[in-house]
Amino acid sequence: MKITNVEAMLCDGGWWPWIFVKVQTDEGVTGYGECSDNRVNPYGVVGCVKDLTPILIDRDPRAVEALYWEMYRLTRPNLGGVVQKAIAGIEVALWDIKAKMLGVPLYELSGGPIRDRVRVYWSHCGTYRALYSEQLGTPPLQTMEDIAKLGAEVVQRGFTALKANMVVPGNPSYTIWTQDGNLTRESAKAVELLISTLRGAVGDEIDICLDLNFNFRTEGIVHLARMLEPFDLMWLETDIYDPQALLQIRQATEIPICSGESLYTSRQYKPYFDLHAMDVTMVDVAWNGFSESRRIAALADICEIAVSPHNYYSHLSTLMSAQLCASVPNVRILEVDVDAVPWKDDLVTHLPDIREGYLYMPKGPGLGADLNEAEVAKHPWNPRTDTVKLQRLRGR
Repeated sequence: MKITNVEAMLCDGGWWPWIFVKVQTDEGVTGYGECSDNRVNPYGVVGCVKDLTPILIDRDPRAVEALYWEMYRLTRPNLGGVVQKAIAGIEVALWDIKAKMLGVPLYELSGGPIRDRVRVYWSHCGTYRALYSEQLGTPPLQTMEDIAKLGAEVVQRGFTALKANMVVPGNPSYTIWTQDGNLTRESAKAVELLISTLRGAVGDEIDICLDLNFNFRTEGIVHLARMLEPFDLMWLETDIYDPQALLQIRQATEIPICSGESLYTSRQYKPYFDLHAMDVTMVDVAWNGFSESRRIAALADICEIAVSPHNYYSHLSTLMSAQLCASVPNVRILEVDVDAVPWKDDLVTHLPDIREGYLYMPKGPGLGADLNEAEVAKHPWNPRTDTVKLQRLRGR
């Protein structure tokens, strides 16, 4: 068996592009992977897939580890970022081929499944509705009553956990985003009101997470964490490239700390794990690949740290993340986006099975579904300035 073609495809995800990788073979077996990036540099990822293609043509796709490490070795001067995402998308597609050839789900190649289902949470709860309600066809978030109704919807639809960004209802609604990293009194009060409203709407049995992204510096995050302790968060999530600073935050609050979604390979995670700087680590399969994500999870397990896959892309990425959840022991919960463009379901041949707050592991060979390339072609990505989001990002 030999690889005959490798290509990346861009698909319109509404507010950012989804990036899919296809690897074809001379025996008619095709593998798919996803390595979606934000709207800033998708063509960098696509171009890197093209750059890596000569390494792969005429090679046996079943030698997944050998091909992964060859791609890694040859691109090591550019470690991380665009390069790692391109490698990850290709590597997952290679695993998809191998598992399809054997007629088993990918997790079976790692001795799985450890579990037949994994708990999921509604991610970006309110974020897309705040910025793109017209595109989604959802009611605008103009008041705190609207936030409370959204919380009630989460419960009604069977989810037992949600994650919010710093959404501020209004006309228009917006999300808090900073350039300088400073936490203002206005922002702190808005975040406290958001979380208190959600807690009141969902009750005490539903878990709530808050994602701060890269918005604040250490002292601002500590201030927010202490303010939010009465609301019993499942975790406070933040991105920081200084392990010592993250440890300082963790030691300053009773709220569990989640981080790591923007890290690549076990080498970048290790300094954080050595310090026990987080309680839960985010691992992105679409950015790290399947094998490296398992290595990161194993390293986290040694340090008594739980794993929650970072997953805010298409259904293909959700199926990729499910393969990881089935094959490692220390999974806490899986991220899924509920609000999405209407064509999202059409892009794969089989949808993830999500019921009553759980995703049930896919049973089909490979990832459990193929990419519907005809539907992808109907929704090409067209670069554009997201004026709606730029107008509604506040606090910069």
